[in-house]
Amino acid sequence: MRIALITEGTYPFVLGGVSVWCDQLIRGLHDFEFEVIALTSNGLEKAAYPPPANLKGVVNFPLWNSVRRSRSRQRASRWFDQVHHSFVSALVRPNWGTTYFLWALRAMAGYAQQADLGEALLSEASLGRLLKVWKEHQPQDPSIAPLPNLTLQDALLASELIEHLLRPLQLIPAKAEVYHAVSNGPAALVGMMGKWYHHVPFVLTEHGVYLRERYLSYLQAPFSLSVQTLILNFFRLLSSAAYRMADLIVPVSEYNRRWEERNGAFPTSIRPIHNGIDPALFPPPEVEPEVPTLAFVGRIDPLKDLHTLIESFAYTKERVPNARLRMFGPTPAGNERYRESCEDLIAKLGLEGAATFEGRISPAARGYQAGHVAVLSSISESFPYAVIEAMSCERATVSTDVGGVAEAVGDAGILVPARDPAAMGRACAELLLDDERRIAMGKAARARVLKHFTLERFLNDYRKMYHDVVSLSRAAKSSALSGMPYPTEPLPASGS
Repeated sequence: MRIALITEGTYPFVLGGVSVWCDQLIRGLHDFEFEVIALTSNGLEKAAYPPPANLKGVVNFPLWNSVRRSRSRQRASRWFDQVHHSFVSALVRPNWGTTYFLWALRAMAGYAQQADLGEALLSEASLGRLLKVWKEHQPQDPSIAPLPNLTLQDALLASELIEHLLRPLQLIPAKAEVYHAVSNGPAALVGMMGKWYHHVPFVLTEHGVYLRERYLSYLQAPFSLSVQTLILNFFRLLSSAAYRMADLIVPVSEYNRRWEERNGAFPTSIRPIHNGIDPALFPPPEVEPEVPTLAFVGRIDPLKDLHTLIESFAYTKERVPNARLRMFGPTPAGNERYRESCEDLIAKLGLEGAATFEGRISPAARGYQAGHVAVLSSISESFPYAVIEAMSCERATVSTDVGGVAEAVGDAGILVPARDPAAMGRACAELLLDDERRIAMGKAARARVLKHFTLERFLNDYRKMYHDVVSLSRAAKSSALSGMPYPTEPLPASGS
């Protein structure tokens, strides 16, 4: 069986949790062949992982390079005008549902095989159409808040951002038996293209909730309110369209399942599979550290909310004066100022020497073993490897109750609210001062990993999922949408 694994900004070019998951999947399912279709920034990225023997190729498709992969520069047709009208109408009024949006996506994919879709989306006519539709859909009821002002500059910026995100519609992927997107968004567009052109299953995995993460990101972006509205409406519609088109949705947690159902996924199409690890790579140490120590292992990133972790450590030191906080992990490019703000906070709270950044550690197990308690202060997670890796090392954990963390921890760790340094600090102090409880919790944590979260279980579940989705696809009748004739020629405009 040949699987096309579709990634965005991760494997095989970027280190991180999703990339670890991809590498585990490909190497572990050595009886399958894989091709990776990687959506990247500029196409110049270098591989960060050595290729497994069953990885038969990597397609690097850049979304943000300056040159579009254009077709002929023929003038947009009246048929395209109709398609674009449906598209921007859905963007302005996403409560219409995904039907208009999904039809427009498929039609634009057909157009992109014949002509320059980017040029058509950014044409004067298309910008004018967006402005006109925006104005027409201003609510007439004075009790309803009006749409924010949309200027020509706003319309151009929003259209440019959306044009980049729609570039996968130019790509007809090579034939595979399953197209498996490992995130929603543009990666899902490639999965849809594979399904539309080759009539084979499309599987979608969400590690984080894509739509939620886009809201967290774009609401902080330096865009006008109208641009934010259009972009977030686009992501909302694209996420819902991907849920509708996917033959199977395979989130990494039940938490993600709830978000997916809320955003339009059919409950019967969802099959969660938790992440897994090799417990042999994360063994319990023979002894605990001599000094009471908290250990954090992960990237230095605002989503990890290290400000809360550092503030919580000040509470811990009030009860455990000789405690240490050791933070292991890289500082990704672009996060240098965040790292500096963390160091400034350490100095402000008088924690120099007790709270330290120690960079990437290898193997990662050494980081967890360096502490009595493993801590995770994230404001957003899906099903984090850091938690189950620490648990495998027989470490009691104190974690924020976000995403699927509670599913991992069960009763073998302590959960606290996000952004609550006092609660986290008190929980850490309690475990550092109570040897019996801490050690018992660590043993229960490893037992939980051995029962539920092993790499062997993970691989068996995915092997069965791939076979099941192919069998079900062959047996099932095509849906009305999947059976639509593919638009290879421009359709005449109504009334022509």
